Amino acid sequence: MKRHLPWIILALAGAAHAAMPAPATLTPDETQTETALVAANLLSRYHYQAMPLDDSMSEKIFDRYLKALDPDRIFFLQSDIDQFATSRTTLDDAILQRRLDIPFELYNRYVQRVQERFDLARKLLERGFDFSIDERYQYVRTDAPWPASTAELDDLWRKRVKNDWLRLKLAGKNDKAIRETLGKRYENALSRTARTKSDDVFQVFMNAYANSIEPHTSYLGPRASENFAISMKLSLFGIGAVLQEREDYVTIRELVAGGPASSSGKLAVGDRIVGVSQGEKATMTEVVGWRVDDVVVLIRGQKGTTVVLDVLPADAGPDAEHKRVVLVRDKINLEQQAASKSVIEIGKGDARRRIGIITLPTFYQDVGARRNGNDNFRSASRDVARLLSELKTAKVDAVLMDLRNNGGGSLDEAISLTGLFIDTGPVVQQRNAQGRLRVEADGEAGEAWDGPLGVLINRASASASEIFAAAIQDYGRGVIIGEQSFGKGTVQTLLNLDEMANNAKPKFGELKMTVAQFFRIAGGTTQLRGVSPDITLPSASDTEQFGESSFDNALPWTQVKPAAYSPDNHIAELLPVLNQRHAARVAADAGYRDLQQDIDELIALRKRNEISLNETERRKERSAQEARIKARKLASAGRAGSETTNPDLSALRDDGLIAGERSLRAELAAEKSSKLSRDVLRDEATSILGDMVELLQAEGGLAARTPKPAEARVN
Repeated sequence: MKRHLPWIILALAGAAHAAMPAPATLTPDETQTETALVAANLLSRYHYQAMPLDDSMSEKIFDRYLKALDPDRIFFLQSDIDQFATSRTTLDDAILQRRLDIPFELYNRYVQRVQERFDLARKLLERGFDFSIDERYQYVRTDAPWPASTAELDDLWRKRVKNDWLRLKLAGKNDKAIRETLGKRYENALSRTARTKSDDVFQVFMNAYANSIEPHTSYLGPRASENFAISMKLSLFGIGAVLQEREDYVTIRELVAGGPASSSGKLAVGDRIVGVSQGEKATMTEVVGWRVDDVVVLIRGQKGTTVVLDVLPADAGPDAEHKRVVLVRDKINLEQQAASKSVIEIGKGDARRRIGIITLPTFYQDVGARRNGNDNFRSASRDVARLLSELKTAKVDAVLMDLRNNGGGSLDEAISLTGLFIDTGPVVQQRNAQGRLRVEADGEAGEAWDGPLGVLINRASASASEIFAAAIQDYGRGVIIGEQSFGKGTVQTLLNLDEMANNAKPKFGELKMTVAQFFRIAGGTTQLRGVSPDITLPSASDTEQFGESSFDNALPWTQVKPAAYSPDNHIAELLPVLNQRHAARVAADAGYRDLQQDIDELIALRKRNEISLNETERRKERSAQEARIKARKLASAGRAGSETTNPDLSALRDDGLIAGERSLRAELAAEKSSKLSRDVLRDEATSILGDMVELLQAEGGLAARTPKPAEARVN
């Protein structure tokens, strides 16, 4: 379980409305048993770390499946675990003999326990609580024993619901409002459980198997496979609307500019879709209460085809007049997930610098278009090359590649992107399961940008991001800024199970399977250790819970012989001065100090695994936080120009609500405020690049960047 701020993690997502029907009993189908067998044959033979599907693997699958269902150990009893204990060593036989009854029986028991817990939570809301008692609630339970009795589990849930109530009470809600809010929350949670399908259970089970071999191997069902393909090519055929479940309705959260939905002028953010039909004369399918992914399936379709929506306008009551909107599907480009640029000016007078920033959310590539011979296929490196050309025209002094939260993507794109900043040479080394090592290189002469370069990374920068950052660092081509990256040093490939089985229609899905490990050109791998920045910025990441080192079965760190390349030591020579200037600057930066204070508070909170349920004690904690927010606001108001750059500090207050309970208008306003607030870490990264430009110019310009003589080359 990933730990966050207590008011986030302590939000209880569950309890049932007494009138709701019990969820249906789910069972496996023939397609799923066939898929499991095909996947097992591939995983046990062709994985980079191939492991037999035997009793030992069965035990790992069993434990991981339990953890996926009940990570906080708040639903199952120890008696449930004991009852299914005989299955610990039989899941391998279940897969090989095409009998998946046990995983589904375990899931159905989980649903039964969920129903029981939610029934209790509802009753607890009717009784209310005494907040004068000195008692504490343990909210971190990943390593806690399973509750030994129903009475023990009842007491645990009493404290969970009590904490939910107290959070809302501290936020100013009265008892009636609290009962309504929590009652609806629990009802919605049970409703989501009731809408779980057999395919969902199968995907969870198969991922328990895949992840038991190695953390980055996974199973993608047909629907997940389609969504992954969309994320890689950044396009789909549909209407151009971002949808979200809000209570019983699938609601429009955003309209994509230029898409059919936006261009029609008939749809607005907040509109609720209550029906969908495939053409003007087709029967309308009512979708109230549906999952958003099921509604998306009806709305997407081939380019040029018609879809009709029955829409309840935003803010209208359930009995209001509906709108009937006819739309023609078209290609939708997901530009928000594509590379983008901006320019920041820093310094004054002769020291004024223009820093170009390229933000890259993922290493995308339209593999299908490339395979079909389309010379204009969409790719991250092509988009970045275009942006670099535009930044050169804008006469920027340096370029910052912002790879924060970039989890990777195409290996080819990582190599091509590196090639934009080096002349020619190796970029990364790959070793397959047979131990054969291959050097992947950029063979295209010339650099799209040969000026000062920085790469901004954080803990969520992984895989392809680490390949790029490591190559830039090994060549001495730029300065790496931020925090230690994720540490994913493995290569995955997608195996289409339907193609292997010669299925006419997709039904088996895909395996994303680890087939190789990559190594830096300097010889070491980024596995486990990631890329260490040259200049370190504050980190809010919990390395024990997030990153490759948090996995219990991650591959170990290792190394191979370095590749033949010519590094440049000039950046390394500048680092002492860059770090010295960085330290002096942040010591005087109030925004940087505020960020560090927030991070220190978060780290302190992580060290706790329980919280008081005494109202007086909690109010003292809240008052201390309010005083800190007020003091920061006063200090901010006294700093010239800061009022336009500081975030809305009300976001730091706990309102007791969870995602989806705030109004859509409030959620969008908070997102807008966050986007407009100052990015302290990015600002400091641009200042570091400004220092680099100054130092390089003082030493005679970029000509001072000279590679080592040939005899000193790393081989």
